[in-house]
Amino acid sequence: MSRRAERRGAAFLLYQKDLTGGDFRSLYKAYERDRGERVTEFMRAQAEGAWADRDRIDRSIDGAAEGWSAERMAVLERNILRLAVWELDQREVPVAVAIDEAVSLAKRYASPEAAVLVNGVLGRIAREQGVGT
Repeated sequence: MSRRAERRGAAFLLYQKDLTGGDFRSLYKAYERDRGERVTEFMRAQAEGAWADRDRIDRSIDGAAEGWSAERMAVLERNILRLAVWELDQREVPVAVAIDEAVSLAKRYASPEAAVLVNGVLGRIAREQGVGT
């Protein structure tokens, strides 16, 4: 499974967690059953890491999203942003990769407008962190 597919899976898991409040173990089982794909260690680390740090991440999103807050965003967009901000913080991939992956997810599963929002918020957060895109 590619990293892109794993990020997509992690975003869907975060979305489900946010929407249902279910525990990750149950969400993993449902994901594997419904999609016929294995939940990888990377997906688990991404989803659980972003979820555990969501309060701090949401404050970063709130500060970067002029006129918006993470709470007011659609559930999918909010969780795509959470995942990307968490990945930016880990500094294990280039900033441009983290942003591009998030924008691609937003374009494919949300809307072009969501992709613009995701790009803008992540670009601002990256600049505030002092890391280049």
